[in-house]
Amino acid sequence: MAYEKILVTVKTYPILDPKYVEIVCTAGFKEDGSWVRIYPIPFRKLDYNSRYSKYQWIRLNLGRNKSDPRPESFKPINYEKIELGNRIGTERSWTERRRIVLRKVYKSLYKLIQEAKDKNVCTSLAVFKPKEILDFKIEKDERDWNPRKLNLVKAKAAQMRLFANSDNPFEVIKKVPYKFSYEFTDENDIKSTLMIVDWEIGQLYWNCLKRNGNDEGKACRDVRKKYFDDFAEAKDLHLFLGTTRLHHFIAPNPFIIIGTFHPPKNRQGELF
Repeated sequence: MAYEKILVTVKTYPILDPKYVEIVCTAGFKEDGSWVRIYPIPFRKLDYNSRYSKYQWIRLNLGRNKSDPRPESFKPINYEKIELGNRIGTERSWTERRRIVLRKVYKSLYKLIQEAKDKNVCTSLAVFKPKEILDFKIEKDERDWNPRKLNLVKAKAAQMRLFANSDNPFEVIKKVPYKFSYEFTDENDIKSTLMIVDWEIGQLYWNCLKRNGNDEGKACRDVRKKYFDDFAEAKDLHLFLGTTRLHHFIAPNPFIIIGTFHPPKNRQGELF
């Protein structure tokens, strides 16, 4: 066990879990620049004084996740005792964020996949810079959670409310009925399409849906505008990539997009 200081850079959209009700995969950087994956954390069950935001330093007790062969994977010893630190802002064109995040950047997806498959390296988290974003894809997905899992989660939530005597009952998070993906090339002009699973894109969809009077077509249009017209075209877009434990060693490409890093494009000669 070790008490670690982590800069949070990734929070994935919550998924249902019969044991924890729902869980979020969190990832970020230690002070030495190495990656850490923290899983599981039932984020929305945390006390408000323990709920961290992206680019915020946190301190918590971590232990190796022995059920996960990926070396960056750790589990919180006591997720209810997360200490919140300062949050790094976007001053001076994201100077401090760039200093921490861009220490090691991959530009070849092939090289990254080879490192993931090499059991002596087993890279499962990375910052990746695409050569070109070709498209932002939107596909329809299942509109609701798996009924069996949903019933198990609701039963667990009811049990937790009973013992906690909560005046604020837990509500299962809504499932986003669309899949969002980037199509891009790497430095070798190899084309790939990876799904985006971070919390921000899910919440953006719900915000856009509300703003557009529940018109899903307009909501998807606005999500595309943010992620393609803004992030991909106007910003210096990098992608946070991560593997899933299930597919790490068996999928041809085990990576998905777990977050975006989108500072403004550098002016010529700007240093950071």
